[in-house]
Amino acid sequence: MNIRCSFCQTPYTLSRVEMLDALQEMDSKKLTHYDAHCPRCRRATPIPRQRLEMFMPKWRDELKEFEAEMKEHPQQAAPAPTSTIEPASVAEKESNPGSEPVSPKPKAEKRSRPVTERGTGTKPAARSELGNKAPAKNTPSGSSQKGKKSAKKSK
Repeated sequence: MNIRCSFCQTPYTLSRVEMLDALQEMDSKKLTHYDAHCPRCRRATPIPRQRLEMFMPKWRDELKEFEAEMKEHPQQAAPAPTSTIEPASVAEKESNPGSEPVSPKPKAEKRSRPVTERGTGTKPAARSELGNKAPAKNTPSGSSQKGKKSAKKSK
């Protein structure tokens, strides 16, 4: 059964075994839908019971056949790993007993660069070098301001 994730739009399929498990779970818990989890984003996409039953109308008979098949040909579980993984430093010492352990490299210090003006490559001049002059203030350039200044001068 082909499904498209409702969140990431990834297409994926439900196998015959997954569909039988879903129908069996929905029947035992009296559910109306099954949550199929997307293999990419792991979010659950709800699948209505009617849609699953449409793909497997005689799912109870198929479930009995599947259980009989599993009794005839049982699957063995994979053996658990018995060896332990050694840390890299222990394995390195055993492979090279005469060598000394390598020390980690010291981190490079961050260099601070002087702040420069754009395009010039030089530092901006200090305020004392400018003669302590403050930058000019921006004044609105409206006609009403000009008229007021000229009126004050004429009085």
